[in-house]
Amino acid sequence: MPKRPLTSNYGQRSNPFVWTVAIVCTIIAIAVIISGIAVFSVYMIYRPKMPYLVVAAAHLNNLGYDNQFQTMDVDMSVTVLAENTNSKVDASFSNVALSVRFHRMDIARLQAWPFQVERNSSRMLDYPVRSTPIPLDSGAMNEVALAINRGVINFGIYGKARTRWRVGIFRSVKFWTHLSCRLQFFIDNGTATGRDCSSKTL
Repeated sequence: MPKRPLTSNYGQRSNPFVWTVAIVCTIIAIAVIISGIAVFSVYMIYRPKMPYLVVAAAHLNNLGYDNQFQTMDVDMSVTVLAENTNSKVDASFSNVALSVRFHRMDIARLQAWPFQVERNSSRMLDYPVRSTPIPLDSGAMNEVALAINRGVINFGIYGKARTRWRVGIFRSVKFWTHLSCRLQFFIDNGTATGRDCSSKTL
């Protein structure tokens, strides 16, 4: 049986396209590694913290309830703080969209134009909440009647905001921060419990 001759690739030229692809991939890999090291180094230097919202104060000025027409009207004041605890970077807030709820119903919307909060500071957002008479279903009516008997009524503040800060020379980093707070108001004097509820970044 005839033997096949032995062959060798030694001395043959490699395809220039293969070398080009290998060089490009190597450059990209090195760039990714350097970028990762740079971002990590800047993060360790700045150690940025997430900006957030906090319900700093709330007061129930008046609660109106009409059993005959099955409606309720609310007059309250809410103060929300936009906090930036970073010592080296400023933060900005946008798309602030909060709502005051009672019995799964939105009774008021709290919004704000985009704004900036300097490092290690906060910005106060004061909201006067004055609703028109709100139609109530049977469940909401029962909840109001029970609250009046107890002298305490529950409201919630829910929503989100877009936060952003810039780290060093790199592009700004954006996050959503979500607020979910339950407030209890004493009907006789309007004071609230459950304040200092802060938002969470997701």
